[in-house]
Amino acid sequence: MIKTLEGFPDSVVALAAEGHVSTEDYETVLIPRLNEALARHGKVRLYYELGGSFDGIDAGAAWEDLKIGLEHLRRWERIAVVTDVNWIRMTLNAFRFVVPGKLRVFDLRHLEEARAWIKADR
Repeated sequence: MIKTLEGFPDSVVALAAEGHVSTEDYETVLIPRLNEALARHGKVRLYYELGGSFDGIDAGAAWEDLKIGLEHLRRWERIAVVTDVNWIRMTLNAFRFVVPGKLRVFDLRHLEEARAWIKADR
């Protein structure tokens, strides 16, 4: 399940994943929220928290994730991913060079640092 997080600037799409993430989660939560932000801002920031209860993602959702990332490639200003899931950390670090904006991966214990970084002016 994906849920929207509150308390972030309008240009930040802030989400948290819990349990299993499905294609429907992308279609009903992530994509609409992202499209709203993109309609209002030239560049957006993504804050994505994958907590301890996160246990995986459907292949369809992973495909949607890749499509969204590539479709809006030049519009990402910053991306902060907060997770202790090792395969996600490794995948993001391996593809970091593709993202034109700034990408940082934070451990869950650095959640507040990640939130401050995604909100910062610089």
